[in-house]
Amino acid sequence: MKKIITFTFLLTALMSWGWGQKGHDVTASVAERHLTPKAKAAVSDLLDGKSMIYWANWLDNASHTPQYAYTKTWHYKNINAGVPYEKMSLNPSGDVVTAINSQIAVLKDAGKSRDEKVLALKILVHTVGDLHQPMHMGRQTDLGGNKVKVKYFNRDRNLHGIWDTDLVESAHKWSYTEWTDMIDRTTPAQQEEMVKGTTDDWARQTHEIAKQIYEEIPEGYNLSYNDVARWAPVIEQQLLTGGIRLASILNSIFQ
Repeated sequence: MKKIITFTFLLTALMSWGWGQKGHDVTASVAERHLTPKAKAAVSDLLDGKSMIYWANWLDNASHTPQYAYTKTWHYKNINAGVPYEKMSLNPSGDVVTAINSQIAVLKDAGKSRDEKVLALKILVHTVGDLHQPMHMGRQTDLGGNKVKVKYFNRDRNLHGIWDTDLVESAHKWSYTEWTDMIDRTTPAQQEEMVKGTTDDWARQTHEIAKQIYEEIPEGYNLSYNDVARWAPVIEQQLLTGGIRLASILNSIFQ
């Protein structure tokens, strides 16, 4: 029984870090399809021939280990209710925005070692995905929705957890390749619009979605079919946008 309780606790902790496995796989899969030949070769070289999808969820596990414990706060950026994005105090341990920017800097720095660049790439693939999970731009006061108790089809859950996995899996019972096939149907003009702005601009956009979620899903709310239909297009757009932006970042680095 103790083993079961421990496993359940660890599983819940892992699920609280970011998009669930499917979301990160989809983001990386979309990105991979939009790499230039030069960027694709550079990424493949750094990852020893493995796909970005292979590493998409790596940081969720790594952040729980002593070696990479310093990355625990790199999965999110908290902005409290009523506080403008730019006025929220920065986490001294870093956040998802500073993590993305610092990994880009490492990958661009010719003076960095191969090992440093490999690690930066793995972190970047994951954190760009996290940036587009709305509750990763949620409030510090409730730990990005982890303390907001809700129900999901009458089952006890928390607001963060349903956005990590439940809503994604309920929206479509697709594999990550099917997700990619279905949502990655943009025009070059649409892609160009998606990648405009800075990392902070992208974070602000995700935070605006988080504010909508807080308004529409209060404490104690029971999500059901209507809510899946309401939020599925948002999830589709966030996964797609995250993938297009990740590809754009890598294409810019590996010109």
